[in-house]
Amino acid sequence: MVRYTIKRLILAVVTTFIILSLTFILMRLLPFQKPIGTNDAQYSYYMTQVHQGFVVDFAVENKSYGELLWKYIDSMGGRHYFYQTPVMTQYFSWLKNIFTKWEWGTSTYVMQNVSALTIIAKRIPTSMYLNILSVIWSVPLGIFLGIVAALNKNKPVDHIISTSVMVFISVPGFVLITFLIWIFGYKLGWLPTQWAKSTDGDLAKFLSYIIPVFVLSFGSICGYCRFTRAELCEVMESEYLLLARTKGLTKRQSILRHALRNAMVPIVPAILAEFIGILGGSMILENLYGINGIGDLFITALNAKDYNVLFVDMALFTTISLVAGVILDLSYGFIDPRIRMGARK
Repeated sequence: MVRYTIKRLILAVVTTFIILSLTFILMRLLPFQKPIGTNDAQYSYYMTQVHQGFVVDFAVENKSYGELLWKYIDSMGGRHYFYQTPVMTQYFSWLKNIFTKWEWGTSTYVMQNVSALTIIAKRIPTSMYLNILSVIWSVPLGIFLGIVAALNKNKPVDHIISTSVMVFISVPGFVLITFLIWIFGYKLGWLPTQWAKSTDGDLAKFLSYIIPVFVLSFGSICGYCRFTRAELCEVMESEYLLLARTKGLTKRQSILRHALRNAMVPIVPAILAEFIGILGGSMILENLYGINGIGDLFITALNAKDYNVLFVDMALFTTISLVAGVILDLSYGFIDPRIRMGARK
């Protein structure tokens, strides 16, 4: 397991490096997004880009270097002609900034001349709180419904739960949240139609969690229910469970001691992976409900062509996905000792 863990971690690091490198190069091939605002603000931004190695500053115009991004005369009468450096030069400057100073670039539009990491760090807690609440709500409810359906296989209760899951799992999240906002927000007026602001009261903040948490939990509840039912039904039909019954265990004892424990082997890793992925947020949901999370930030940066913020957001999503995959693979060995013993062979 130790050898396998080290191998998976190295592979994840290499994969992350390749994905981020390709993403950075492709994004830098796009047209340079020029900042807006006062001349002083733009000058400060361009000088930051010069410091990071993405832009070069000439005292005279240099048409052979490429397209002129901006020209400026400072208070001392000095002339500045800013040009974009070649893509590969930017790439190596980017690597140097990360490994030596942990700089990932500055924002052009979202918060001009502010570190992209700072902007991401401010948005992460909101997305994390929402997803933690959705996981806490969806996991026990989904597993409970799956157990009920499995224990009543081919009975009316099973048919009702299974049919409802198949219907509701097909409903997209943006359709569900639009429907809930329209019914409970505009028609009934029970819940807020937008995410609460920092100046709102505690009750308004609490109520604003209900719709997004429910929407985030909806798909997970259906998924856990269907997964738990399928695994538990398969385990309950196995020979070793029949043997346990013939040895004198009651149906309840055989289910609690053997069936549920073995059915949880593929389910628990999925739960762990979802906990790891709670930082990912939900782009469409956050954007529709006005939640200041990293999902909404991704769409905002994409529309504004704020490439630095967009890239850091994408880097976060990529890292989360790969970490979740590693945790998912490793968790099988820790949950089921037979997998660990098989790995040694």
